[in-house]
Amino acid sequence: MKRVFLPVLLLVATPAAARESLGVFDNWGAFTDASPKRCYAIAQPMQRSRTSGWRPFASVATWPGQGARNQLHIRLSRERDPRARVTLSVGERRFELIAGNADAWAPDARTDAAVVAAIRSSRSMSVETLGKSGQPFADIYPLRGAATAIDAATLGCAAR
Repeated sequence: MKRVFLPVLLLVATPAAARESLGVFDNWGAFTDASPKRCYAIAQPMQRSRTSGWRPFASVATWPGQGARNQLHIRLSRERDPRARVTLSVGERRFELIAGNADAWAPDARTDAAVVAAIRSSRSMSVETLGKSGQPFADIYPLRGAATAIDAATLGCAAR
């Protein structure tokens, strides 16, 4: 399966008219966009970023035209130190992510699948790294509703 690392702006900057809500499930929402065709579950961390205009999130997306399914994408709450590792903790599982300045992804489809499986059986997840200042930070996501939102997004792309 080909990895799809489309710019995060495609997720957050698409006109509202092109986005269709598939439902809101506790802390997670599910949406579909028509062009390019994608469906995704998305949530914001518990503590919102203080940076104006900065919108951190965690998403699990399906891109049917690219053959990608349940692909993890994290927008960190602030820019990270480029030398710092990014670690995702879901329940008792730990995953090292690949990262840009403020975004992180699973390194491959196998890890995406393991992350989604862990999300289904856990109560929360956190993404930890060092900020540009060298100070550690963590973005914490409650997972209530995540499995249902992921399923809704998967079905949203399968039914069309």
